[in-house]
Amino acid sequence: MTCPVCKKPTDPAYRPFCSRRCADVDLGRWLTGGYALPGDPAESTEPDDEPPPSPSWRH
Repeated sequence: MTCPVCKKPTDPAYRPFCSRRCADVDLGRWLTGGYALPGDPAESTEPDDEPPPSPSWRH
């Protein structure tokens, strides 16, 4: 098995990587959005500018 970052043989202590450095490089890619899965855009979590509709039973 080869390291997915640098393609060197893996080290059992850092499997599937060859070293701590390559493991950290991979983690950095995940944390900065270097890896992304395709999919539908997420719905916005921002509140709308419009106030919520008032309940019709309260007049």
